[in-house]
Amino acid sequence: MAKPDNRADNVEHLQNNINHTIENIEEAEAYLAEHAEEISPQEQEQIREKNARRRESLDSFRSEIRDEARHQHNE
Repeated sequence: MAKPDNRADNVEHLQNNINHTIENIEEAEAYLAEHAEEISPQEQEQIREKNARRRESLDSFRSEIRDEARHQHNE
């Protein structure tokens, strides 16, 4: 039997994902700033591209939070 859809803590989980993603972006940027002369241009570009994908994820997480807020408001 399928479990009922419990969305009560979705916003909390999404906010945790946002916080974790922001930390990862900041750590990657700090790593680049500190080690840019030691790593290859290809690795630098990979880190920048990954951060770009992380920023896209942040937009998605925030959109999901807005959807959850609308869903909870309509209940």
